Amino acid sequence: MFQVYLVEPDMQLNHLLSLYLQKEGLITTSFLEGEKAIRSIDKNPHLWILDRETPTIDGFAILSEVKSKYPDIPVIMISEQNSTIDRIVALEMGCDDYLSKPFLPKELVLRVKKILEHIHGSVKNLNRIMLYADYKIDEIVRIVQKDEEMINLTSKEFDLLLLLVKNLYRTFSREQILKYVWNDVHLGSERSVDDLVRRLRRKMKKLRIESIYSYGYRLLPNQVLNTKGCGTVISPNEDAKGLFR
Repeated sequence: MFQVYLVEPDMQLNHLLSLYLQKEGLITTSFLEGEKAIRSIDKNPHLWILDRETPTIDGFAILSEVKSKYPDIPVIMISEQNSTIDRIVALEMGCDDYLSKPFLPKELVLRVKKILEHIHGSVKNLNRIMLYADYKIDEIVRIVQKDEEMINLTSKEFDLLLLLVKNLYRTFSREQILKYVWNDVHLGSERSVDDLVRRLRRKMKKLRIESIYSYGYRLLPNQVLNTKGCGTVISPNEDAKGLFR
């Protein structure tokens, strides 16, 4: 999962670009002002997108600060200035790409992905991000975030989360959960399943895990489920068909 920081003072364009980036599975943090962005430099994202004409602190100043601290972090400059001099100055300061306005959001996304692929390898799995309420669940790297903060889950907690999120409404018996999470019904107990569910509920309070008396559990959709933004929301039963007979 890659983190992109976007600095764009135009609120409409900021929102539009953020949506396009998020739809590709890129976790995007956006800023309207350079001063706020520069305070976040030490959070060390995978890539910066900087507008040349940013209020309070301009794009060149942010570029200089980023490259002085983290020279290997790629930066794309976007600007209304289409002058050769501006482009040369940006590249001499370490900018990795320069895009003049107006441009299609898709073009920016392609440039971002190309740079990330060059540095980190294939990004074809970026869309394997599931959304539930405020949670972003990355199946590939097995992490969960809420409001850009990591939620630390154990391996079994994450396995249970995947099982439930991919199968909304479906009821699983404790024995089925044992088989899926522990890979063997003899390695755990029904109490182990209950303890696991309790821990997951405590760490992710917006999960609507419903207890089915004397049987098991199921996950219900959250009322604030939001599919607009990053990645893919897995439909009920999409990936778990055939898990249990």
